[in-house]
Amino acid sequence: MIRFVIRRILTGAIVVWLISLVVFAIFFIAPPNVAFLLLGRFAASDQQLVATVTAQLGLDQPIVVQYWHFLTRLVHGDLGYSYYSHQPVTTLIGQALPVTASLAIGAAIIWVVSGVLIGVLSATRPRSFLDRLSTLFALIGLSFPTFVLGLLLLYLLFYKLHLAGVDFFPGGGYVPLTQDPWQWFVHLILPWITLAVASMAVYVRLTRGQMLEVLGEDYIRTARSKGLSERRVIFRHGLRAALVPIVTQFGIDVATLLGGAIVTEQVFGLNGLGKMSVTAVTNQDEPVIIAVVLLASVFVVVANIVVDVLYAVLDPRVRLS
Repeated sequence: MIRFVIRRILTGAIVVWLISLVVFAIFFIAPPNVAFLLLGRFAASDQQLVATVTAQLGLDQPIVVQYWHFLTRLVHGDLGYSYYSHQPVTTLIGQALPVTASLAIGAAIIWVVSGVLIGVLSATRPRSFLDRLSTLFALIGLSFPTFVLGLLLLYLLFYKLHLAGVDFFPGGGYVPLTQDPWQWFVHLILPWITLAVASMAVYVRLTRGQMLEVLGEDYIRTARSKGLSERRVIFRHGLRAALVPIVTQFGIDVATLLGGAIVTEQVFGLNGLGKMSVTAVTNQDEPVIIAVVLLASVFVVVANIVVDVLYAVLDPRVRLS
């Protein structure tokens, strides 16, 4: 197991390094004149300024030297300064990361726990009213775009309740957990639901299908014939085997989580990584874009390593060497 984890970590490090090569090529090699592009309208009127920026960024040095400096700064945690706000990129990420992390972790817990439990109940009662209701929920959840659901929740649970004199659900914004845990929770309820509903619907259908397949296996019938309780058969033997493809799906969802978070953050006015990415692209703030791409790649690599390790924990048939 330890050798497998070390090998996966080394493989992940190579993947991140290759991504850094691609990012460097896109932003520093592909453009014909990076300094001219960064200065925009000021470049045409002041060639001396272009030369100064080129020298400051080291763009007059060989490509290999430029990449070495780029990689050295990354290793030391130096992501540069934002061209738009003139703040260190690490400071901007430090402000936005807790918002996105709070949104993503809370939504993931909701969709995994709720989706798996509903899927298990649906599979253990096939063709029942609960089974049909979960199917209807899955279809509705998959049919609603994230921004439509977010706006609908704001209209019903914020605007309408506010008119009725109930101000439980805030209309947006973010309160740090360290400042006020209760307000942190209340401000994130609607964003959590918005981000979790579509994924929850996927997990309901996936869990139901896997459980129906697993519950028909011979070892499940053997466990029942030994007199084990139905709850133990379902959760100890059936669900454990059914969770393997669910964990795989979760690893895929991690890679696409940022896309859903961007929309949710925009709807609820959350200044997280998604909103910061949109602002950076709009303002052509390259250091911020580079930092977000690299951070997202590290996040996906780490998540996939965790998923691979969980395979052996969930399914004894998986052997890691």
